[in-house]
Amino acid sequence: MSAQLPGAQPAHAALSADDPREIGGYRLQARLGSGGMGVVYLAHTPGGRPIALKVVRDQFAGDPEFRLRFAQEVASAERIHGLFTAQVVASGVDAPTPWFATAYVPGPSLQQVVQRHGSLPVRTVLLLVAGIAEALQAIHRAGVVHRDLKPANVLIAEDGPRVIDFGIARAADAAALTGTGLSIGTAAYMAPEQALGRPVSPATDVFALGALVAYVAGGEAPFGAGPESAALYRVVHEQPDLGRVPHELRDLVAWCLAKRPEDRPTTAELMEAVHAHPLVGPRPEFAEGWLPQSISSEVAGRAVGSAPGMPGAPAPVHAQPTLAAPASGPTSVPGATPAGPPSRSGRQGAPSGPSRRAPKRGRRTVRAALVGLGVLVLAGGAVYVLTPPEGADTADGPDPASSPAVYVPGGKGVELTSPDATYEFDLKAGKVVPSDTAAWYLARDRAEFVLPEDSDAFVAAGDELSPADCVRGIETEPVTKVAFADVADERPFCVRSADGRDLVVVRLIEAQADGGAVTAAFEPYRRA
Repeated sequence: MSAQLPGAQPAHAALSADDPREIGGYRLQARLGSGGMGVVYLAHTPGGRPIALKVVRDQFAGDPEFRLRFAQEVASAERIHGLFTAQVVASGVDAPTPWFATAYVPGPSLQQVVQRHGSLPVRTVLLLVAGIAEALQAIHRAGVVHRDLKPANVLIAEDGPRVIDFGIARAADAAALTGTGLSIGTAAYMAPEQALGRPVSPATDVFALGALVAYVAGGEAPFGAGPESAALYRVVHEQPDLGRVPHELRDLVAWCLAKRPEDRPTTAELMEAVHAHPLVGPRPEFAEGWLPQSISSEVAGRAVGSAPGMPGAPAPVHAQPTLAAPASGPTSVPGATPAGPPSRSGRQGAPSGPSRRAPKRGRRTVRAALVGLGVLVLAGGAVYVLTPPEGADTADGPDPASSPAVYVPGGKGVELTSPDATYEFDLKAGKVVPSDTAAWYLARDRAEFVLPEDSDAFVAAGDELSPADCVRGIETEPVTKVAFADVADERPFCVRSADGRDLVVVRLIEAQADGGAVTAAFEPYRRA
């Protein structure tokens, strides 16, 4: 989309054979991303202005209740005219496949900015607070609560932030996404009332803004990582960890993260607090220097050209049909993937599957099946069994080369759902994360699991697979691919980490057709 910076990836992928070429009279130019709600395309108005056009997935399009709520939410979103929002410019709520289009922002998300550049300076964070608070004011004036404000849903432009994906989540709450195990929102940024299934309000978005600020200022979410259920438990029952947040911002963040909605600031009070800070003053401006130079250069480079074929834009990038790019940020360059390094069994790493190591985003949808007694919590319709998170075993353990290959259970088994190919299974943490996020991962495409290039795997011949059987199988019959058809009926397979210390036995529960949701059960083991 722009002249490339070192280490940067193009922010779009070419249309695949399965993608439409025109929707609602708009010519589609490229695929920007794919998430739980639908697919996002880069398109152009008749006058040549770029727009982001989001098409709802078929399973939602066929649900009458969803269509009604979707039309209501899009109508509300069309009334939002904040300067710090990506405004809705057109919609087709009555089309066979509903869609809507927003202004296109050629910039990275805050999630991508922090991942690539680290935490942001205090003054930059304060200006972001003011801009996002103003965006929330405009959203709330239209009677809308965002419900999924997070770093991935805030884009960075040269003249300030842009809040995206507002006003649509509530429509999904009333439809298929409220089925067992599916939720709207992201656990680490949910307010307690949202996690408990209680009514939401503008204060719910303020809580999410506080969690967002803690992340961009300190580099970590204030309620930690790990399984979704553990994050939800901490949101409801524990205080945030603000140890990495700069001292100048802690009081402001803690105010936003108050457990009771009535104890949180309003968006107007947040802007007043920013104006009163000596690093900003009464007239905050997104002028030159508001971003660190490295980020400013990236943002400016992206703005050179907004689409293939436009002046200043690079040549189109051809994508594999299975690639799902992020809804608003860069993806890896699709193409031939070289073979990975040899494993201990002498084989080469798997050369297939999504290209690795570029952040992708989308609404997180996870089904956690945790064993044990706890508190039943309704989060956007999903039932979670919450137990206090157990401390992770961080010991390195013995050197695999000097000890027998004996594995013991490494934690509780979990059942997880990846809604589409933009999400992968984090084998170390036992959760679903955006693709290219986990160091030790199990990805998926339309027809198979995608194995880590530096890990070993084995598919069982029968219905049972012990760690010892896995080790023997890896040494004698290692595999580089695991097709869904080969592990149907919950036939187990295993994946061993590159250092040999961790092993996971996996059973495929369900794989929906055409690249839909994939559900699998995971049993972790650790070398004794």
